[in-house]
Amino acid sequence: MKKFLIIFLVSLTIASCSKENPEQFSKEALEDVFISVDEENVPFKNILEKHKGKKIVINVWASWCPDCLEGLLEIRKIQEENTDVVYVFLSLDRNQNDWKAALQRLKLKGDHYFMQSGWEGKMGEFLGLNWIPRYLVIDETGKIMVFNATKATDKLIRQSLEIM
Repeated sequence: MKKFLIIFLVSLTIASCSKENPEQFSKEALEDVFISVDEENVPFKNILEKHKGKKIVINVWASWCPDCLEGLLEIRKIQEENTDVVYVFLSLDRNQNDWKAALQRLKLKGDHYFMQSGWEGKMGEFLGLNWIPRYLVIDETGKIMVFNATKATDKLIRQSLEIM
């Protein structure tokens, strides 16, 4: 009985700690509205549609986040090595002025959007955001290949970019 109870508790712990890695965005996440650099409201599904047929690296970040800024160095290297990939940056900055100032200062190449719904919005909830930076890789068919990377050096990012 003791052995059964231990196995049961270990199984329960593993199940509760594991996070499902979805292959597609939820309907709610696709409907979440972001703000473009041009101050237009853009549903997330339109961001994906704009880059249909291409691999996409998504970086959820903020200019106040030291880990995010450190990760940008690696993202720049990945960009140099993978010029055919689209890079989408989703900012969780506290306000649009801080976000735009950071974009000018950092000169990041890619598509940039402000996550006006924040951590608790539809996208944040879908991602289960509890930490940034967060990196995702979407393949040419729209499938989420990398869902839960919190470091730009995560091997899965580069491996997913090598798959054709």
